[in-house]
Order: sequence, then C-alpha cells, then structure tokens
Amino acid sequence: PFCYFLRFDEIKEGDVVRHEGKRSDGYLEHIFKYAAKEIFGMDVKEITYKALKNKDFQEVTLEKDGETVLRFAAAYGFRNIQNMVLKMKKGKLLYHFVEVLACPGGCLNGKGQAQTEDGKPDKALLTQMEEVYAAIPVRLPETNLYVQKMYQDWLEGMDSKKVQETLHTKYSAVNQTSSNLDIKW
Repeated sequence: PFCYFLRFDEIKEGDVVRHEGKRSDGYLEHIFKYAAKEIFGMDVKEITYKALKNKDFQEVTLEKDGETVLRFAAAYGFRNIQNMVLKMKKGKLLYHFVEVLACPGGCLNGKGQAQTEDGKPDKALLTQMEEVYAAIPVRLPETNLYVQKMYQDWLEGMDSKKVQETLHTKYSAVNQTSSNLDIKW
C-alpha cells in the first residue's frame, strides 16, 4: 500500500539531502534538537558533545531551570558500547537516547570505507569525505514531502491510532534466564 513512497526514480542528484550533524553518523543531533523543541519548547541551535572516556564515547545534555532534562549518549566502537551497556545495567548511566555505531570514529571511518594499502584508515580521504558530506544541504525529515504523504495517506495522520500501532514501541520487563548463549557484558 505504500510503494509510491519508495519511488526513487523521481529523485534527482540535486535532491540529495542529509540530516543535521557534522558527519554521517546517526540522528542523535536531529533527535536531540527535535526533542528539545517539541517537549521543552527550547530551540537548540548548536549542541556540545562532552567526551566521557574518549572521543568515541560522548554525552549531550539539555538543561532547563538548572535541571538536566535530556541526556543523550553516543558510543562508537564495540569497546565503548560494551562499557556503556555494563554501566547502564548497573544503573550508573541513565540516558533518554543512546546512539551506537560499531565503527570507532563513526560510519565514515568503517572497514567498508577506503583504506591505505596497509589496511589502515586513509585520514586524508576521511577528512575529504567529511567535507563533502558537510556540503550537502540539510533538510529536516519532517519537512520531506514523501514523509508527509506517508503520514497522510498510509498512517492516517500524525496522531492516528495507526501511528501509535506502527511507530511506537512498548517495553515490559523480561524474566532473565541463564543460558550458555547469553552475552555477559
């Protein structure tokens, strides 16, 4: 029923856009700014990442009236992801949103990217890719006509029952069972 949404033949080269953020990493910056505006009525222009353990494990917070109201984290690389999961399990880290990427340094630094002949990341090429990415115009997902049409035609409006059923997740407690296959982080 929503195949029209997946028609890429109408997209031209000049139509390529990106989400907010300085690199091709996930949507942390966009989601942070959107949540600040929608939930707290705050228009955040620039976010500041605070390195926790290293540059690939960072935190972003929003304060209102001296109280931290949003706390997001970005963990890149398996070691940082593992450390974050351990601390969250122990209740030492509490976040509203966590972005995880397997590659240290983010997606542009991943193994699928160009490397030098000795198999190491090509720093000059990485810098060049970041510059090319930063030059692509930003368009917020909620302003995309295809997204708006999907909400209107397929999801029956922004606040419909179908939106709740399709896009929202409910979590409940799960009984822990011991198994040799469990990952012990």
